[in-house]
Amino acid sequence: MNKNKYLETVGVIGLGIMGGVMAEALCATGYKVVGYDPMAAARARLKKAGGRPLASATAVAAVADVVITSLAKASVLDDVVKKITAAKRGKKQAPLIVIETSTLTMADKERAQRALTSGGAQTLDCPISGTAVRMKEGGWTIFASGPKSAFKSAKPVLDVFTKNVRFVGAFGNGTKMKFIANHLVAIYNVAVAESMTFARKMGLDAGQTWALFKDSPVLGNGVYKLRGKLMVDQNYLPATMKVEVWQKDMQVIGDMAKSVDCPLPLFTTCAPVYTTAMAQGLAQQDTASVCEVLGRMAGLEGMHRK
Repeated sequence: MNKNKYLETVGVIGLGIMGGVMAEALCATGYKVVGYDPMAAARARLKKAGGRPLASATAVAAVADVVITSLAKASVLDDVVKKITAAKRGKKQAPLIVIETSTLTMADKERAQRALTSGGAQTLDCPISGTAVRMKEGGWTIFASGPKSAFKSAKPVLDVFTKNVRFVGAFGNGTKMKFIANHLVAIYNVAVAESMTFARKMGLDAGQTWALFKDSPVLGNGVYKLRGKLMVDQNYLPATMKVEVWQKDMQVIGDMAKSVDCPLPLFTTCAPVYTTAMAQGLAQQDTASVCEVLGRMAGLEGMHRK
């Protein structure tokens, strides 16, 4: 049950894969949850979970104590920020706290922060490392950054999703930490696919290979356990992270590296594998489908897409 007397009503704007699972977790914990998403199906899921879908982002910001934004594009964030700052809040309401969780560029985040600050809101930059499935397993890491007072107030909300909430300093540090996390995931994912393909080419059973290494204290990790199993099954739906969306994240990381003159040779080598997945019609499938790309390169037969 919700024990946070200061933040009783939580708004979630963007009820997709990540925002939707956050809203459901908050409902299950006892928070009053209001939300908005342009997709009727997403609003229906919120209602089914016990939340209250509203007609706009403005309506959410008007009644919530804290608002979580989980959005796919910078243009959508810009529009949502305008709608949040247009909200008419009561004189007795505390300043709104906005928890921005999207994976976007530093420029996008800073632009949103400036606009929200001008509108009287406090903004936290809190990207998430992990998939919707990993949240249910307790595997998320949240990189929280921004005003420490706002973080202390909002932390009970973030604690609903994971025990691994880390305050990493000034606004924007959260996004930088997420870049590091995604940089590693991009490499790990292709490395697992390459290893799985190598095993198949040598005549090893992919399932046995995965079972042997997934819990290894040296070789096993979250990417190996989650994506490796998808590669074994050769079934990439429903996607925990779509290749199409991942392309955007890869671009953001690459641009950041260029801006600070940092070479990323392994990351750069991985990028064409994801691009090839797009070209092969795997855009809507899980990023684990890069195993199909490498399997075809290796001449393996029987690769399929369910």
